[in-house]
Amino acid sequence: MITGVGMVHVWVLDQDEAYDFYVNTLGFSPHGDVRFEHMRWLSVTAPGQPDLPIALNLPLPPLMDEETVATVRGLVAAGHMCPGGFATKDVWATYRDLKAKGVEFIGEPEQHDYGIDVGLRDPFGNHWRLTQLPAE
Repeated sequence: MITGVGMVHVWVLDQDEAYDFYVNTLGFSPHGDVRFEHMRWLSVTAPGQPDLPIALNLPLPPLMDEETVATVRGLVAAGHMCPGGFATKDVWATYRDLKAKGVEFIGEPEQHDYGIDVGLRDPFGNHWRLTQLPAE
């Protein structure tokens, strides 16, 4: 029986740059950095969610063949990958803070039936959502 989500995987094009963005810009915490013969397992966690690591993976063999590597890199760079959304209690304050740090946003926060939401991109093009759900 599935009991929850245990990890999220995000394709990045440079792990050191990804680490800098997710930890130093977004404020995530380092989770793991293990080097294997053929890869580096680098992960971070969002503040307040240490049990849900986000693995920052390079699209490389042996995980995929060279043709797939090129396809994935192109999709990431074009902004077609949307790994998920980040939660915040104040989307406007978080938007202003991250925008001041140079984070690229896709428009401004907008009110929707499900809450206030805005898109942002990591340095590689990954499209994340930043969402403030309605108070219960």
